[in-house]
Amino acid sequence: MTIEEDRSFMRLALDQARKSYSSNEVPIGAVIVLNKTVIGSGHNKVIEQNDVSSHAEINAIRDASSTLNNYRLNKSTIFITLEPCHMCAKAIVDARIDRVVFAALEPKTGSIISIDNLFDRLKFNHKIAFRTRVIG
Repeated sequence: MTIEEDRSFMRLALDQARKSYSSNEVPIGAVIVLNKTVIGSGHNKVIEQNDVSSHAEINAIRDASSTLNNYRLNKSTIFITLEPCHMCAKAIVDARIDRVVFAALEPKTGSIISIDNLFDRLKFNHKIAFRTRVIG
C-alpha cells in the first residue's frame, strides 16, 4: 500500500476513535483492511461493555473474523490510532495480521516501540511488519 492509502485508512480509524470519545471511552479506533477493502472496524468499549478486553483492536479483529468467517486474517493490515498494548499486540499475532500501522506512540503501555518491541523480542510463529505516524 502507498502512504496515501495508509493515510486514507487511518482516517477511518480516527472516525472509530471519535465513536469512543463520544461514548466517554478512551478515544482509540481501529480498522482492518484486506485487498484495499475494510473487513473490520472497532473502537474502545471497555466501559460500555464492562470488559477489559474490549479494546479497539480486539473489537476490530472480532468484526473482521466475523466478516471472513475465519479467525485468521492473513495478508491483512490493521490501522490503529494508538500504539497497541501487549494484549492487543498478541491478539494481532494470533490473528495472523501481517502489518500494523499506528498513528501515535503510547508511552505508558505501547508494546511496539514505546516500552517494548514485542514483535521483535519474542520468537512468534508469525512475523508482523509495522509503520507509525502516517498522519501528517
